[in-house]
Amino acid sequence: MLHEALLEKEIQSFIRENQKKDLPALILKGSPFDHIKIQDIAMQIKGMRIAEKKFPLFFNNPRILYPPKLNLEQTSSQITAEYKSGLIEGSSGADLTGGLGIDTFFLAKKFDSFQYYEMNKELSEIADHNFRELGASNIRVNYGDSLELLKQTGQKFDWIYADPARRDEHGSKVYHLSDCKPNIPEELDFLLEKCDHILLKTSPILDITAGLRELHSVKEIHVIAVNNEVKELLWLVEKNWESDLKLTTINFQRKKVQKFSFDTEIKTLSTVLSKPLNYLYEPNAAIMKSGLFTEISTTFGVPKLHEHSHIYTSQTLVKEFPGRQFQITEVKSFKDKSLKKRLKNKKANITTRNFPDSVENIRKKYRIQDGGSDYIFFTTNLEDEKIVIFGKKAKLT
Repeated sequence: MLHEALLEKEIQSFIRENQKKDLPALILKGSPFDHIKIQDIAMQIKGMRIAEKKFPLFFNNPRILYPPKLNLEQTSSQITAEYKSGLIEGSSGADLTGGLGIDTFFLAKKFDSFQYYEMNKELSEIADHNFRELGASNIRVNYGDSLELLKQTGQKFDWIYADPARRDEHGSKVYHLSDCKPNIPEELDFLLEKCDHILLKTSPILDITAGLRELHSVKEIHVIAVNNEVKELLWLVEKNWESDLKLTTINFQRKKVQKFSFDTEIKTLSTVLSKPLNYLYEPNAAIMKSGLFTEISTTFGVPKLHEHSHIYTSQTLVKEFPGRQFQITEVKSFKDKSLKKRLKNKKANITTRNFPDSVENIRKKYRIQDGGSDYIFFTTNLEDEKIVIFGKKAKLT
């Protein structure tokens, strides 16, 4: 049920006043209102807490309603939804897996008309209310199975968007597109009869090569990270597309955005290796997910330390590198007898790349505390020698 009582001025004031309070203690006190449960009020407070950071546009509107916490955790953030809206536009579009409607709301800004579909009745009612509160008059809410509803209509779209559910009927996570609902690989040909373009969002843990085996006509893949954590993969499918695949990585940071794109069918690149020079580079999480390791080496002119280390080096600083940049202060062989004394009881940030021991074990062995301004990389060089690289963050200004 859609709790219109939650929108009453007195209740809204109570929710705002208790937004930062301890929720279990608040629930124990019970509801101060006769016609609404404290659990419903607590659900709105939980929703507001998530929305404040994840989709502030909703948080800033006091008349927005929120669903249970699980639905909020599964939905896109505002920053990724806005990115998606920059990829598509047209006259008509549809979201087959509407949910709370964050993606729908931002995607619909690029269309004259937009259809929202959702199988959960309460969720669709909440989304419908929120769209009206936000002034999104071009969105039409449809309750029911999106594929069945599409099969009953002759309507076609410029774009169709879908974020298939990644849990089975028992609530367990699934890892293949064909196990998600709706089953996009199985329905892909039908969907391409309904539109010329599909934007598909999938889990960040989906293997890109496996996804390409399940889908056809993939034109672009976008790997989206926020603060160096991969949040989602986006697949742009175009009817009858048979040309090169473009792979784009985005890492949204607090003060800047790291973006890198490459046409993956270009196979003429070869890996260049080097011993550690003056600077060291660690690719961001989106690059690591994409597998564009040789491509960034060639593009930015930074050789790798080893074929399988995925860290890079250069004589002069490359400020535009999509990742972290460090100035190397010292390089030692892992066999160096003075290393133990050099590391013991030190405070530093530890990273391992193509190295047989874990960060945890290294910390225990040398009693290294976490943090500080020093960075230490345990890795392998081009001669297959285990080495330790000491450094500090490079000055970019």
